[in-house]
Amino acid sequence: MKILITGSNGLLGQKIVKQLIKNKKLFLATSLGENRNSACPNEKYESLDISDQSEVDHLLQHFRPDAIIHTAAMTNVDDCELNPQACQLINVKSTQFLFESAKEIGAHFTLLSTDFVFDGLKGNYSESDATNPLSIYAESKVDAEMILQSSKYQNWSIVRTIIVFGEGINLSRSNIVLWAKRALASGKELQIIDDQFRAPTWADDLAWACIRISELNQTGIYHISGPETFSIYDLVLRVATFFDLETKSLSKTDSTSLNQAAKRPPKTGFDLSKARKEIDYNPMSFEESLKLLS
Repeated sequence: MKILITGSNGLLGQKIVKQLIKNKKLFLATSLGENRNSACPNEKYESLDISDQSEVDHLLQHFRPDAIIHTAAMTNVDDCELNPQACQLINVKSTQFLFESAKEIGAHFTLLSTDFVFDGLKGNYSESDATNPLSIYAESKVDAEMILQSSKYQNWSIVRTIIVFGEGINLSRSNIVLWAKRALASGKELQIIDDQFRAPTWADDLAWACIRISELNQTGIYHISGPETFSIYDLVLRVATFFDLETKSLSKTDSTSLNQAAKRPPKTGFDLSKARKEIDYNPMSFEESLKLLS
């Protein structure tokens, strides 16, 4: 089986590459520009502009993967709100280009999506719950999902996830757990919101699930996240407790104090029953994953 990964320079992309190398699987890693992941052999990497349809078509026709795992996206929620055209191009049009090419070669197509497709009024969302996006970013992900869901071509899966964290190589962005660890160690004053609730996801667990879904040729929507939902404040507090870091500088605030451009859902979290049953997904606890960061 041959797997093509988009966004291979990102955290999730790097973890997918790592597991494919470990298990001696055939793959091609792609991102825009040079290969920033020193753990990925250059002969297994190709630069790919996913917003260029001819470039996408050419590469997929040449490599002809059995499966595509599409992790590349514009994920900075506030940047998407301020730059809706760029968000539309990267998150929606590019998904359409890749999916059309996947159909041409009969490849399984996995789209990475987000808990932000929900409005956060309910929490513990299952795959069958209705979406209600609150931001440009969230709308773009719903639109990308609909490209797959409205197609007659059914060889696809959608993997929704929540706050992905872990360590990577030359990442363009950090993640909240690594940020919290560094910020707490610095001793500076931290005001952390306590009115948004998420289920942080260990990147290695998510990578495993994406590969598993591809290899089993599973279709439909899957919710893949960590097993616990708690507030962002509690996340930072649990990081502090685990790494024995001082919490005197830590205080609570609410989302209105942040003046963010984009609206966020207050409470998400996933019902993981389907993933546990159909792909044997068994995510680590938050503290178990923190052990691997220490």
